Amino acid sequence: MFLSPAQEIPVRRNRSELAVPGSNPRFLEKAAQSEADVVFLDLEDSVAPDKKAEARANVVAALNELDWGDKTVSVRINGLDTPEAHADILAVVGKGGERLDLIMIPKVSHPRDVHAVEWLVGQVEAASGRVKRIGFELIIETAEGMMNIDAIAGASPRNESLHFGAADFAASIKADTTQIGGPNPRYAVLTDPDEQGRRELHWGDMWHYAVMRLVVAARAHGLRPIDGPFGDFSDPDGFRWHANRAMVLGCEGKWAIHPSQIPLCNELFSPSPEEVEKARRIVAAMKEAKAKGQGAVALDGKLIDLASIRQAEAILKKLGEEV
Repeated sequence: MFLSPAQEIPVRRNRSELAVPGSNPRFLEKAAQSEADVVFLDLEDSVAPDKKAEARANVVAALNELDWGDKTVSVRINGLDTPEAHADILAVVGKGGERLDLIMIPKVSHPRDVHAVEWLVGQVEAASGRVKRIGFELIIETAEGMMNIDAIAGASPRNESLHFGAADFAASIKADTTQIGGPNPRYAVLTDPDEQGRRELHWGDMWHYAVMRLVVAARAHGLRPIDGPFGDFSDPDGFRWHANRAMVLGCEGKWAIHPSQIPLCNELFSPSPEEVEKARRIVAAMKEAKAKGQGAVALDGKLIDLASIRQAEAILKKLGEEV
């Protein structure tokens, strides 16, 4: 039995992913001028039911008329359980031009959800004569989606990233919380009393399993794991620590639901100067070994494995450096 390698996906910086309601043209213009790595133009939750058609037209216009620079541009379509999803795909893929990079699919619960969008997107791409193939971002935000996450991650060669949607996931599993991400004061334990009878309260991360599960599935299939929103945009310190724990678990970036969260994402999910320098040295050592016809790569007296080389190359590619 031979192991299949994880699929190769386009290299994209995905430290910060700004959510922007498609119903607000002014916000769309500001998003194009922001420092976000990825912007997703939202047609789903942030758009009122009676504004769907208007938002769709705004997004198509923004894709064609605004200067998005070197950003990755995505559109979150409506759920496949609504009549809006079909119209979203026809409009943004058929009329959005080549600037559209990704489609974000919400509430993915089964591989067939990905297959349905893949089939329709492929048809519209062919009919409209698109040259650049659109990739997929998948939001895992239901119990069924988490249960099927491995099959979902491998459902299409268009898949590029998995995202965790804490709010809808909490509703799906009937968790006792109303927060959008972040900690819960009741998800805690008391220590045993010390000699003076004092006890301490230790808060836990109620999303730890879900985020870790998403990271494992994403990395196993060569996808980018991205943490979802932190609802309290007036709490930068809370956001920082919430993002830190996602980064430590292996996430490559995080959503920003407010422009003030973008610089925090870009800082926290960027490699340190030391990591960049080490990556450059690893790549240089690899090139030197190849030039000498050597099969092994060594640096500082230690052999470098293939995983380290791939990680070093990925860091430098995301910085725009040749490897």
